[in-house]
Amino acid sequence: MILLNNHRTRRRRLGVAATAAGLLAALLTAGPAVATPDPGDAPVTSEKVSKSEAAEARAAIANGEIPGQDEIVHSANIEHLANIPKDALPGTNSDLAFQGKYAFAGNYDGFRIFDISNPKAPKTVSQVLCPGSQNDITVSGDLLFLSTDSSRSDNSCNSTTQPATEKASWEGMKVFDISDKKNPKYVAAVETACGSHTHTLVPERKNVYIYVSSYSPSATFPDCQPPHDGISIIKVPRKAPQKAAIVNFPVLFPGEGADGGGNPGGPTNPGVSKTTGCHDITVLPSKDLAAGACMGDGILFSIKDPENPKIIDQVQDNVNFAFWHSASFNQKADKVVFTDELGGGGAATCNETVGPNRGADGIYDIVGKGDKRKLVFRSYFKIPRHQADTENCVAHNGSLIPVKGKDIMVQAWYQGGISVWDFTNSSKPKEIAYFERGPLSTTTMVTGGSWSAYYYNGYIYSNDIAKGFDVLKINDRRTDPAKWNRQSELNVQTQPDYFD
Repeated sequence: MILLNNHRTRRRRLGVAATAAGLLAALLTAGPAVATPDPGDAPVTSEKVSKSEAAEARAAIANGEIPGQDEIVHSANIEHLANIPKDALPGTNSDLAFQGKYAFAGNYDGFRIFDISNPKAPKTVSQVLCPGSQNDITVSGDLLFLSTDSSRSDNSCNSTTQPATEKASWEGMKVFDISDKKNPKYVAAVETACGSHTHTLVPERKNVYIYVSSYSPSATFPDCQPPHDGISIIKVPRKAPQKAAIVNFPVLFPGEGADGGGNPGGPTNPGVSKTTGCHDITVLPSKDLAAGACMGDGILFSIKDPENPKIIDQVQDNVNFAFWHSASFNQKADKVVFTDELGGGGAATCNETVGPNRGADGIYDIVGKGDKRKLVFRSYFKIPRHQADTENCVAHNGSLIPVKGKDIMVQAWYQGGISVWDFTNSSKPKEIAYFERGPLSTTTMVTGGSWSAYYYNGYIYSNDIAKGFDVLKINDRRTDPAKWNRQSELNVQTQPDYFD
């Protein structure tokens, strides 16, 4: 979910180490609890559509063009195994991470840990109340990392919203000890410039590096000043996470003046986001590569020295891409899929009016060698099913399905559902499976749908913004070989070498 309005409630950070008062998280039981959403962190969730748009949605349902309200439909090769509704954390569900028999689900109010040893019947292990959008989540060993991209009164899990114009406000990264999954402990915090919208792990034996993506600076924000044209890099010692600290802020878009050197956006490039940082970064440690989706730019860079990443190539699409949102490598590292989050995740863009090339995936081949490699555009991919004008729908988070010799991924499309598609031929991508629910409403634009859809150890897991945690299984000869590929840990933005 992106927030592009500079008048958003912005944030500021207090210090590198979390204070004693800050190291407090409310552990909730698996049953009902009194966690209350923080209005300052919630996206806009509803907006009336026109009478004609509402009538069109009802007509499309009646004619069988789209599923009925809340109706589930899917291709014949997809099974829906389970759905676990939201419980003690009523906020927006966000990203997912995996480790062993556990799935970790982010939520704007905190995070939830599931036991997925039986994928048909996931069980809640614990729920932690710790408000702060987006609560982007990753895990590595005994550590869990949580992004805070909303201006808070302090770095504790009891904080409240506070204007970013106030110097004392806080936002950044939080670190939890998850050695006991039933009782996660908050152990450290690091404030970062402009907060942490998303983050990416570059794990090593003794340390974990965190690449922090954030954006939208303002001259009125004391700790988020323009130009904000780089990323914060945090080093976390595994045996002493309380010593986590920023070790560098590499400038990825060097340029003169307050605007830096990224895409200038409008009016130079109408409809394109101005680059003021990165939204998301995916790393492929086995190849020492990273791909950055940075608002108005897509970048390829080397992470041979994780504290000092080096740009290899930079591309723009000022015709069809409004907001470079995320990136995925194929296994051979000769392709990158970038997503365009047209409308910020809150708009209806999967319709005939918008068309097939906007709010879509852009597939790029990586050609050449070493520092001379280039990103070369090949094609767009967008789900072939039109959605109602009351459904937010656009390309969002997905992962590879590990099939040797093939490039196949599963991807979330908010209320467009979940798509499995093949981009082995980067010029001719095609969908091979899908799952979706009908619109949450036929009269109002209500934000919902799958935020993230990832493949892990034989199953597809989805975190639905409104409906909760879904488990799917794909039965298809094209993806069946992936069932034998097992991972002990998966943070999708830290892509493993599946066949090493």
